Amino acid sequence: MLDIRFSSALKAMLFLAVAAEDEPSTLSSTYLATGLGTNPSLIRKLLVPLLHAGLVESVKGRGGGTKLARPAEEITLAEIYRCSVGDKPVWACRPDGEVASCEVTANAAEYFTRLMTETEQAMLDVLERRTLADSVTELRQLGRETVCSGEH
Repeated sequence: MLDIRFSSALKAMLFLAVAAEDEPSTLSSTYLATGLGTNPSLIRKLLVPLLHAGLVESVKGRGGGTKLARPAEEITLAEIYRCSVGDKPVWACRPDGEVASCEVTANAAEYFTRLMTETEQAMLDVLERRTLADSVTELRQLGRETVCSGEH
């Protein structure tokens, strides 16, 4: 089963980054849930690790909701990824079979661990170079490309 926690958290953070450009900058869990096509309780669960990491803050009372705790320029996609996925590896090695004397079976777990570590580090390096603000800019550029290509 594919893990959609990162893409969901990133999309919620993108909504919050766009909202931060305007007043008021807080969005309700109902608003975010509508944008993500899910329910508000799932959004609240999704936001908890982001709140604990200081990426978002909760505003209580009338007109309350969630907003970015730091400027979008200071939040990397790697931070969002780590918060949303935690220590879950990119993939898991298939459990070893019964033939431990087989060269493949005897070494597969270590091989996959090393490969997963290298892959995850490469992915985190890419995510570390991108900020939430960069992502908003990129989304807007994609929107302009879509509009322009639709006019032809």
